[in-house]
Amino acid sequence: QVQLVESGGGLVQAGGSLRLSCVASGRTFSGYTMAWFRQAPGKEREFVVGLSNVGGSTVIAPSVKGRFAISRDNAKNTVYLEMNSLKPEDTAVYYCAGRPTVVVVTAPSEYQYWGQGTQVTVSS
Repeated sequence: QVQLVESGGGLVQAGGSLRLSCVASGRTFSGYTMAWFRQAPGKEREFVVGLSNVGGSTVIAPSVKGRFAISRDNAKNTVYLEMNSLKPEDTAVYYCAGRPTVVVVTAPSEYQYWGQGTQVTVSS
């Protein structure tokens, strides 16, 4: 079992930046591919970016490419989401998720472990 806890959300003006953190506890963090998803009110949960636990392979959604980046520190059992040039349409609850395989996939149903989410609000 893996427990995930996100932090770092908040209110930011358009064009600003935020860094989200997700701390994992439980089983070996380094064995998990990690990803960030988001869900805006009235919308389905959508994939943002994922990072494989092997080789550093990254998959990123076109809507955030060039603005968001994912990284991980296995020594701290933490995965980060750096968000720059934020837009009002980035407003959502952001979730980190993990799966015990090397492949990054974009379907939420393929991730076994989820955090509780952290709210990001971007004002115009």
